[in-house]
Amino acid sequence: MSSDRARRAAAAGLTLGALAFAPDAGAQACCAGSSAVTPARLGLHEDALVGATLRVAGVVGNYALDGTYSAQPPHTSELDLEQDLVAAARVTKRGQLALLVPFVETVRSSATTSGSGGGLGDINLGARYDLVLAGESRYLPGIALLAGLTLPTGRPVEAATQPLATDATGIGAFQGNLGLSVEQVWGPWLASLSGLVAQRAPRSVQGVDETLGTQLTGVGAVAYTFRSAATAGVVVSYAAEGDARINGAADQESHKRALTLSAVGVFSFTDSLRLQGSLFLTPPVTSLGANQPATCGLTLTALLGLL
Repeated sequence: MSSDRARRAAAAGLTLGALAFAPDAGAQACCAGSSAVTPARLGLHEDALVGATLRVAGVVGNYALDGTYSAQPPHTSELDLEQDLVAAARVTKRGQLALLVPFVETVRSSATTSGSGGGLGDINLGARYDLVLAGESRYLPGIALLAGLTLPTGRPVEAATQPLATDATGIGAFQGNLGLSVEQVWGPWLASLSGLVAQRAPRSVQGVDETLGTQLTGVGAVAYTFRSAATAGVVVSYAAEGDARINGAADQESHKRALTLSAVGVFSFTDSLRLQGSLFLTPPVTSLGANQPATCGLTLTALLGLL
């Protein structure tokens, strides 16, 4: 997706043997659990899907360069809104493509001024290929290759015209992503662990050449699917971004780190229609982040699968 989001977890046990006796429960956990972690991911029974997501986040504080956390100063606030249109399609039995089109709005205020603005964000294209499906092998977990491309369709901060740059909606550069995902099901339980690396293309801003640092993201999750087909889970995400390069030299004050915790849930009205939601928090604790705002908020997603 646009610039800075993602998650992590693991599990083990002798319950692998139980998959041989509960294939229906395993398939159900795989579909619903993985959907809770990756909203635009197709279920095993789906050929395509379309949907929409609403995201609301408020900034509660900031992490300094050294990781020190501080609350928002008095009379200062920021509210970030995002609406995403999502779609996915199966291109082979094990391969699928996804599209995300974001619309971003920001409302900021300081002690002396305030402003709001928004527009089209950075469009993302994603691909997933499952080498092994979760539950398919008695001994191997599900293994998938991930790839993505983010297009600079949003407005970068240097092109913003509103007070406090509230109409900035993108990073202004192409971004490529590669990753690997591992997951497994044990009866109604699903656990997944993913790693992603992202690199942004160089760009020139008012005569200054800039390349944002490489970003590494770890995402882990554990989810449980109930007999009603509702799913609940937890997701942990940690993202670290290296120093940017300005005119070929490393800017040693530009690296970033952020930890995000999420509680997620899915409710399926039918085999095709489902509603997903999450509550997320960047823990306001010193040393858990750097050069990043601390936020809390929620997302709601409605998806319609096409069989």
